[in-house]
Amino acid sequence: MNEKRIKKMSLGILRFVAFFALISFVVTCSFLLFLESSNIDETVIRSNAPITFLNIFLLTSILWLIDFIRRKITVDRPVKTIISELDKITKGNFNVKIPHINDLIDTGSFNVIIDGINQMSEELKSVETLQTDFIANVSHELKTPLAAINNYGTLLQSPDLTDEERSQYAKSVTDASRSLANLITNILKLNKLENQQIFPEATPYNLSEQICSCFLAFEDEWENKNLEVETDIEENVVINADSQLLELVWNNLFSNAIKFTEDSGKIYVALKNENGCATVTITDTGCGMSAETGRHIFEKFYQGDTSHAAKGNGLGLALVKRVVDITGCEISVQSELGTGSTFTVRLRGRRS
Repeated sequence: MNEKRIKKMSLGILRFVAFFALISFVVTCSFLLFLESSNIDETVIRSNAPITFLNIFLLTSILWLIDFIRRKITVDRPVKTIISELDKITKGNFNVKIPHINDLIDTGSFNVIIDGINQMSEELKSVETLQTDFIANVSHELKTPLAAINNYGTLLQSPDLTDEERSQYAKSVTDASRSLANLITNILKLNKLENQQIFPEATPYNLSEQICSCFLAFEDEWENKNLEVETDIEENVVINADSQLLELVWNNLFSNAIKFTEDSGKIYVALKNENGCATVTITDTGCGMSAETGRHIFEKFYQGDTSHAAKGNGLGLALVKRVVDITGCEISVQSELGTGSTFTVRLRGRRS
């Protein structure tokens, strides 16, 4: 604190000396020009020199005081306010809102800085909210499979279990472990995508073959639900993109279509190449979604239909959206509650 005061005093003295030197220089030059054109006796000049010096000193003091007050009002006070609010931000208080400085005091420079700080505070507040929600959601999602593993693991220790019960409990433990592994994998993938630690490596490849391969990987699942499957996949549609990243898109969209379609429902998959643009359409006759749900489906951990929450973790469509964004594709969704959903992905394509 003492060092700050000493530094302030030193700066004040230096400013006073600068004012004094400037005013002395101006007055001296003015007197020299005046004396050149007058016949004033040298003794008169010498006798009035102390009074002139005092006048200069007084004038310097007045100007220095005016400048000091000006700086206090127009510089020091706004800077002190800004530093005080920034200190709150550094301590984690992101509710800071610095009011604008009166236009009579500030020409606009400080208000520009204040607007920037207020915007930064709002963004930090949003990030903090997202992080808090993310941690809360991750904790909740981790607890569900861990609780299942713990419960079924405890049941497996019972000596009175039949072989059928033991097999059933072991399968439940395996399913919960797989769900936990998928959750962790998706979190890591999404984290890398959001932090741009994964960069697309675009190479030409056959999108038609990839769509067929990814969809056929879910054959057991759609057969178990007795779903009617219809496809209209144009052959030899070649695009220039990152095949591994887009595989995440197709797998998540196919998985969701099957998951949200009731038994004996219908799924339609199409791939068309028109005017150099490859369009993938995935339609289901599932539960559909409301307009409100449709506005949030690409957010992390958002699950509009909680009845299916046990079958997913709300990260699939967040991954899809992030991949679509970084690969330069477009995705849209049309849905109506109770009638199903249609997801459409558009990519730059070309005929081979």
